[in-house]
Amino acid sequence: MNTVLIVFLILAMIWVVISLVRGIVAFLQSTKLDLENDGDRVKEMQLRQNKMMFARIKYQALAIVVVVILLMVNSK
Repeated sequence: MNTVLIVFLILAMIWVVISLVRGIVAFLQSTKLDLENDGDRVKEMQLRQNKMMFARIKYQALAIVVVVILLMVNSK
């Protein structure tokens, strides 16, 4: 059981890093010129940034839940 939870925890941490990097990339793609023009690309990048931030929060919460379960299982 511990092995499965540890593998799942590692996967959740990898998902956190991937969503963080994708969010940063979307942020960096929003240039100052795009922001001044207020084009469709800006809205697309803002939506992608929000989506990646929400995904990162979900995966972090999932990782915390797995850690809590690991602690509960191993406290016996």
